[in-house]
Amino acid sequence: MPLQIVENDITEMRVDAIVNAANNSLLGGGGVDGCIHRAAGKGLLAECRKLGGCETGKVKVTAGYDLPCKYVIHAVGPRWFGGKQGEPALLRSCYLNALEAARERGCESIAFPLISSGIFGCPKQIALRIAVDAIRDFLAENEMLVCLVIYNRSEFPLEDGLRRDIAKYINDSFLTDTTDTEELSACAPTGAAPGRFAYEDEARFVRGGKARRRLPRLKPKASLRGAERFASADAESAPDEAAEEKSAMFPPMFDYAPAISLEEALKQIDESFSEMLLRKIDESGMTDAECYKKANVDRKLFSKIRSDRLYKPSKTTAVAFALALELPIAEVREMLMKAGFALSRSNKFDIIVEYFINHGNYNIYEINEALFAFDQKLIGA
Repeated sequence: MPLQIVENDITEMRVDAIVNAANNSLLGGGGVDGCIHRAAGKGLLAECRKLGGCETGKVKVTAGYDLPCKYVIHAVGPRWFGGKQGEPALLRSCYLNALEAARERGCESIAFPLISSGIFGCPKQIALRIAVDAIRDFLAENEMLVCLVIYNRSEFPLEDGLRRDIAKYINDSFLTDTTDTEELSACAPTGAAPGRFAYEDEARFVRGGKARRRLPRLKPKASLRGAERFASADAESAPDEAAEEKSAMFPPMFDYAPAISLEEALKQIDESFSEMLLRKIDESGMTDAECYKKANVDRKLFSKIRSDRLYKPSKTTAVAFALALELPIAEVREMLMKAGFALSRSNKFDIIVEYFINHGNYNIYEINEALFAFDQKLIGA
């Protein structure tokens, strides 16, 4: 199952287990720790008193009490002293130990805060990177829905330089799209309805804001026009002969194919999204599991796609598989088209995805971080 980044209060997450960013005593404190103890009620503190504390990097498990979860997994993250005293390894251990404790108890879903990123002083960007990397490695071998819970989206630690670059790319894309539309609108005749054909001259037309070329009209040669007049003048004396001559000179514009049944027409449908996906997986050398895990998609959804050649995925799912396969932008567009979608320069989600593809970055976790920061739907999850 996938990794989701969600904006929420972790005490309201309806999952099998939530993780508490605890201190060594397990007796409550500030930040997330204090919120969880207050929401769970006195029973949580009473059980924690019996646990005898917890070492840094390790976890202890209690019941959820008044929280909407079965378990609270107390993970003790390290205090940050510049990252040179083993803090990254200890922080990674918190995530892996908590995930393993959840797996052992049959949990199908778990929610984490950004451990050690509060009063323990770990820089949020580093805390995020360690969290995502640890969760990704666990999900490569296991099936579980993992939620990384951010209390306030505005404080999400997307790297400042990346945030500025994406914001500029979005702005430039919107400006380009607007400029193109204005230029094309100027070419349309006065009063032309938007989205309709508006003829400018014999060689151009505008539809939906895009100019296209039109084939020039074919004019009959002078000799043919003369032959036509001759045939008309002589029609009374030889009507059948004139008609045959005219028919030979001016054959039908279209050669109509015989009608076919609906069943026969459906057999001529092009390669579907599902068929293209499976073909590309085979060509890539990946296994099915490697592909759907890389796409941040769960096994059940992939099974549905695999078993139905006409399966209609959501746009985020279609994009997820295109990214997992690391397709070039032309093939990304082709795969989306087969699912009934397209990438638009006037859609923020599409522009962000295009930004990463154009920069050769197909890491869905990193793309999702950017999508979350810009308040867009996540890929795959």
